[in-house]
Amino acid sequence: MSQTLEQLAESISARFADKVTRVPSRCGELTFEVEAASLREVCCALRDEPEWKFEQLIDLTGVDYLSYGQVEWTTESATSSGFSRGRTGKPVTFHAGAIDVEPSATEGATGARRFAAVYHLLSVTHNRRLRLRAYCADADAPLLDSVVEIWKSADWFEREAFDLYGIMFRGHPDLRRLLTDYGFVGHPFRKDFPLTGNVEVRYDPEKGRVVYEPVSIEPRTLVPRVIREDNRYEAALKDAPKHG
Repeated sequence: MSQTLEQLAESISARFADKVTRVPSRCGELTFEVEAASLREVCCALRDEPEWKFEQLIDLTGVDYLSYGQVEWTTESATSSGFSRGRTGKPVTFHAGAIDVEPSATEGATGARRFAAVYHLLSVTHNRRLRLRAYCADADAPLLDSVVEIWKSADWFEREAFDLYGIMFRGHPDLRRLLTDYGFVGHPFRKDFPLTGNVEVRYDPEKGRVVYEPVSIEPRTLVPRVIREDNRYEAALKDAPKHG
């Protein structure tokens, strides 16, 4: 990491010693984890104080850390059970025209460390970038303060995170779904959401309207792509002199 970013990291750590924690980076990008209760305070300071001046929120996204680091992904051989969320999703029941989603056994398995929001900031004044991450305190009802009043660009980003991950943002002026259908059940980017979805929509000519029905696709095991050995990258061949 460059000396400029190291100096920036030291100044942020000194300013918010009890509110932020630096996150190690393998790609040379500066990242801090922010306490949820201090999110707005830290963001306001990063935007307004002349030492930093992060005037722009470039992106905001949600993250679901359910089963993080425990997946059975292998690269050189296929697994017996595959790599699929479609096998352990939330079952759906239909009654009296309503759709109920039964709670999943894995819901909230990682407690307060399951859901997080990630903020990508840009300082035009100083030509610097910074990433913040804030964890929701409760996985059953993930909630963070909205930063729309700090950066207007957060408006649709927060709606997207709410729609896809179910993260709620306190103080958002119009928190509603952005990408999914009005009658959509659940949040499709959650790790326990089935790959095939819970319901399917079709037009019923007899009823003369759109109807929601249980998904008809059978759950299946998806086998991960196998990365095979390639002799073109063998060290003995790679460094060998070329002929012809």
